[in-house]
Amino acid sequence: MNGSDNVWLDQFFVFVTRTTTWLPLLALLVYVLFKNRPWREALLVLVCLGLVILVCDQFASSLCKPFFQRYRPSHEPALSGLVDLVEGHRGGLYGFISSHAANTFGVFAYLSLYFRRRLVSFALLFWACLSSYSRIYLGFHYPGDILVGALFGLLMGYLVYRLLCALCARWLQPLRPEWPVGATIKGNEACAQGITRVDALLFIAATFIIIVLVALLPVFQFI
Repeated sequence: MNGSDNVWLDQFFVFVTRTTTWLPLLALLVYVLFKNRPWREALLVLVCLGLVILVCDQFASSLCKPFFQRYRPSHEPALSGLVDLVEGHRGGLYGFISSHAANTFGVFAYLSLYFRRRLVSFALLFWACLSSYSRIYLGFHYPGDILVGALFGLLMGYLVYRLLCALCARWLQPLRPEWPVGATIKGNEACAQGITRVDALLFIAATFIIIVLVALLPVFQFI
């Protein structure tokens, strides 16, 4: 699961693991939310999304890693010379639990519960799995680091979604059980799910376009 003799794969996973690679997807998410939903609800959704990321990241990095002090594979003395590293990158000293896994699976759970679109959920799950696996490939985490981080992220995504439901019920309007938004959206298209099908497909397409571009970047580097 760690590394390979393929230079293209090495560079591909280096790009995949970078947070900056996925910033265009975040920008698109902001656009889709404010296009389809009342601005107060869209803003609250984004604030709660930030809360998911903050809690997952701080729990993993500021609490678990200093407490358990389990070396990353890249720093484990017993594995010296056995772990494939790309360009000598080792990451921080400790790796349990994976903040990447906690963050990505937290975002996946939270947004999947909010959007309630199967294809959007599939795209988010694929992104979370790919991003998390990149940490194993690069030698930064054991599978157990990823698994526990992902489970914590799923839990936090669910809990923050329930918090969003409570906040909307108190300050805005109750979120529907079948889809967590009110009855109206901007524009003329009626949409029981609160987001147009076109925008849902746009979000899915953007996810895979980014992955394709990331796959092509190493090729251009070698030309």
